[in-house]
Amino acid sequence: MMPKELLDPAMSQVLDDLRQSDEPFAIATIVRTAGATAAKPGATALLRADGTILHGWLGGGCTRGAVKAAAVKALAEGQAQLISIAPEDVLSDKGLQAGDHVDGVHFARNGCPSKGSIDIFIEPCLPRPQLVIFGSSPVARALQELGPRFDWDVTCLNADDPLGPIAAGRLHAVVVATQGQGDLAALKTALNSDTDYLAFVGSRRKYAALSTRLAEADISASRIAAVHAPAGLDIGAVTPEEIALSILAELTQVRRRALSQSAAV
Repeated sequence: MMPKELLDPAMSQVLDDLRQSDEPFAIATIVRTAGATAAKPGATALLRADGTILHGWLGGGCTRGAVKAAAVKALAEGQAQLISIAPEDVLSDKGLQAGDHVDGVHFARNGCPSKGSIDIFIEPCLPRPQLVIFGSSPVARALQELGPRFDWDVTCLNADDPLGPIAAGRLHAVVVATQGQGDLAALKTALNSDTDYLAFVGSRRKYAALSTRLAEADISASRIAAVHAPAGLDIGAVTPEEIALSILAELTQVRRRALSQSAAV
């Protein structure tokens, strides 16, 4: 992302507001032009998730449709996009047509009379996914330390604390790492939420015993079965740090799968 000190004050304020509201957005920057173009390299704009420009300018209507489509794609996939908007004859001379994707560049047609060419880099800025950890066990502490390094927004709760609101549009995960200190209470709270991922730090046998009590609390069998127990991928983890790493590995799978599914929609 472009350093804030290189943005004009008004754009910097809009960016801060977007960050504070946890709203996904994209930054589009013109990196190259050829021929007659209204906007020049370095021109920047902030775009909402639907591709509308919030602040900044990238030229006239000639670029708007291609930029909007690329911004929506960048935010859906969580991947930067590079688009090249050029007149049809320029594309034809290169053996290309609008819609082609070659070597990481998406090509679009510029139908404006100016006949200029513009290359625009679009960077998605997604809210960090939420990770809620119940407990203060060694695994909970290790996960609290490692989570932000993998770009998770981490919140730690006691076993009997309420989960709090789940932000719309953000991946949300809960790990119950109470390890004997309020397991049932934390699991009940988490299972009554709409979290995208729920894991329990403990053995299969221990979770099976807790499952009986969860069923007695009228929690559905499908919800109980959906809990990842034991938490994390099987990497032979032994120490709290290794267990935390195995959980983050599984969370990475969940996160990347969610991005892939969004891109496929």
